[in-house]
Amino acid sequence: MASLTICRATLTRLPALQLTTSPSASPSVSFNFNCFRSRILRIISPKRHHHHRATMASSAPAQERTTAPYGSWKSPITADVVSGASKRLGGTAVDGQGRLIVLESRPNEGGRAVLVRLADKAGDEAVDLTPKEFAVRTTCQEYGGGAFAVSEDTVIFSNYKDQRLYKQSINGRDSTPVAITPDYGGPVISYADGVFDYRFNRFFTVREDQRESATNSTTTIVAVDLNGKDVQEPTVVISGNDFYAFPRLDPKGERIAWIEWGHPNMPWDRSELWVGYISENGEIHKRTCVAGYDPSLVESPTEPKWSPGGELFFVTDRKSGFWNLYKWIESENSVQVVYSLDAEFSKPLWVFGSSSYVLLQNNEGKNLIACGYRQKGRSYLSIVYDAQSSLSVLDIPFTDIDNITLGNHCLYIEGASAVDPSSVAKITLDAIHSKVLEFNIIWSSSPDSSKYQSYYSLPEFIEFPTEVPGQSAYAYFYPPSNPDYQASKDEKPPLLLKSHGGPTSETRGILNLSVQYWTSRGWAFVDVNYGGSTGYGREYRDRLLLKWGIVDVNDCCSCANFLVDSGLVDGNRLCITGGSAGGYTTLAALAFKDTFKAGSSLYGVADVGLLRAETHKFESHYIDNLVGDEKDDYERSPINFVDQFSCPIILFQGLEDKVVPPDQARKIYKALKKKGLPVALVEYEGEQHGFRKAENIKFTLEQQMVFFARLVGHFNVADEITPIKIENFD
Repeated sequence: MASLTICRATLTRLPALQLTTSPSASPSVSFNFNCFRSRILRIISPKRHHHHRATMASSAPAQERTTAPYGSWKSPITADVVSGASKRLGGTAVDGQGRLIVLESRPNEGGRAVLVRLADKAGDEAVDLTPKEFAVRTTCQEYGGGAFAVSEDTVIFSNYKDQRLYKQSINGRDSTPVAITPDYGGPVISYADGVFDYRFNRFFTVREDQRESATNSTTTIVAVDLNGKDVQEPTVVISGNDFYAFPRLDPKGERIAWIEWGHPNMPWDRSELWVGYISENGEIHKRTCVAGYDPSLVESPTEPKWSPGGELFFVTDRKSGFWNLYKWIESENSVQVVYSLDAEFSKPLWVFGSSSYVLLQNNEGKNLIACGYRQKGRSYLSIVYDAQSSLSVLDIPFTDIDNITLGNHCLYIEGASAVDPSSVAKITLDAIHSKVLEFNIIWSSSPDSSKYQSYYSLPEFIEFPTEVPGQSAYAYFYPPSNPDYQASKDEKPPLLLKSHGGPTSETRGILNLSVQYWTSRGWAFVDVNYGGSTGYGREYRDRLLLKWGIVDVNDCCSCANFLVDSGLVDGNRLCITGGSAGGYTTLAALAFKDTFKAGSSLYGVADVGLLRAETHKFESHYIDNLVGDEKDDYERSPINFVDQFSCPIILFQGLEDKVVPPDQARKIYKALKKKGLPVALVEYEGEQHGFRKAENIKFTLEQQMVFFARLVGHFNVADEITPIKIENFD
């Protein structure tokens, strides 16, 4: 067991690479990079455990490498491998027999999401529970999440095509799903984040209703009756605010907790935690605001959960600015911190159904909390002891933890590391919950990825100076890595910088084969957590308020320049890419700065004013806090400054995207084409905000690679890729 003291020592702030200058000398790098890299890898690279999978033997003889230009190296991590290996996990749950059920999205089936019951013991096989004519996915608030719930041998799920809720037996002979919500003639009503109410045999769930307006929907919490055979209209039980999430019932079904918030706030800006008391006839007859009601106290409570004994726990960022664990003292209607740490015990509410912690009880009936938290670029699994207000860290290979599900005498952890892709691990603890006895990965988004381990580039957590004196930002740097190739000593690699979406989100240093696709071909890759990213507390997150298009752009440029000044990449071959908000940062960096030589925008924002007018309700006021007024909209929109673009751009867009509509990509494409810059636009039928189909994931990756190679890289790619036509170039 690793103690908290050891944890803190491990996470001591790393010094940024310092560039020293003198009046008579040009800038010079004053650090030993090999020493720097080894220090950082102690944080990011996971320990390999005896109970984890075997790693490659280190005694294998080194083979002679072929010398070839960066970017031209041949790699077995092909676009086919990447697209076929990018299964997505949409949640986990445990059935009445203790078997784990996962929601698996499959690119090779057009992104179809399927509930899968994993094998319970060696020799068994996983079983698809979702019939082929169904797909489990909700479009609630466009980003979805919380698309299913399991109780004993019953699952209730949202069907993608019609967005109705269906009830299905998962253990009996008759497993045909039966609709339990009305048919409205199309997917105009969606549901998410549901929980079973055993007391009244009903199902509480968040409902988004677009019958009157697709852009100004009505969100409520409703109760769906599970008693009769006839489908009935759900009963609205909680309403009046703009948004709701996390309806959670206490063990006796007498109290319900939920999160709500209203415009212009996003849930991570300000939100409220409420508790309602349920009467004998099933109505909510009394309501109490637990957190978020004090206008002088800025906080965003999230993830309420009831303990087995009926105590309410939740996460909020009051006072410290970090999402920490709290509990409600019902008799006083006050809240008490369970454990305080400058770390994040939750994440922004982009999707429904997050589960950053689970509640246990020890043999004495005391509350224990198994939770994950993030601190300085990595995650930790820990046990918090409520009575002692203490914390101990559990030693596992994952350096990234997402959701946690409680099993029968075990924990199921969604996580990853620098050498493990997104996975689910089954963890068994000792009797006093202080030590991990077994750690076994039972589901992987890319089960064959280990065969490419010798090609992996391990992420290096870097802290770099921003344009604000004394202020730093963070990123993960991946150097080129291929055991078969090396470049000449006088060449530096091209760099692809990625700006993550959100923008209130976070990139993480985990195994992602789409990153390895670049590094194994001789590219350097850097994934930036610019100011405004999550994972570093509210103060860091608030750097972007009214400064979107400024802070994110400056930080991305500062990171690229930092790597150039450090001698790690070629300053003449800097490229930038990003999706959604990251696509906006890409376009803004190319319009307002001259750092990068080419860019790739995936469903990115070109016109902030148009985004404000056309986007869905959930983000319709997001721009208010990120940008400001209409004048700021104009000045931050790359489409209004086409004359300042000076380098090639390739654009990718889904035609069913309601978050960033296709007109955004088309406007910037037409403007750049008219100006005479090399530009290409790829549009995908049937894709929404983010690409789910394997063929489109593959095509996007290959076309980015060959686009940059032709226009910036000055090398020939090793793969056989037929490039699309580039306007003003071909």
